[in-house]
Amino acid sequence: MKIIWTPVAAQDRADIWDYLQAANPRAAIEMDLRFSEAVHRLSDNPLIGRAGIIAGTREVIPHPSYRLVYQTERDAVWIMALVHTARTWPQPKSSARPFRNITFN
Repeated sequence: MKIIWTPVAAQDRADIWDYLQAANPRAAIEMDLRFSEAVHRLSDNPLIGRAGIIAGTREVIPHPSYRLVYQTERDAVWIMALVHTARTWPQPKSSARPFRNITFN
């Protein structure tokens, strides 16, 4: 299956990289590798994740500190967000439809 990172998810990944890289470059590389491996597994088996907190999403935990939120649509897996597990997510104001600006073709 095709993997598509939404701009939000891509920014989440970049922010995580920047944060970890500043303190420990090796940790940044290892974490990013975990994210890549999780996404690769999704391309082979998109239903491997559990039902997500938000209806219509699924989630995998590539590391105990991070939740990868995704949706499946036709022949693609859309990576919607990478969220630190200590964060309240989704934010209360956006819980109805946090991905309302994302459309699928």
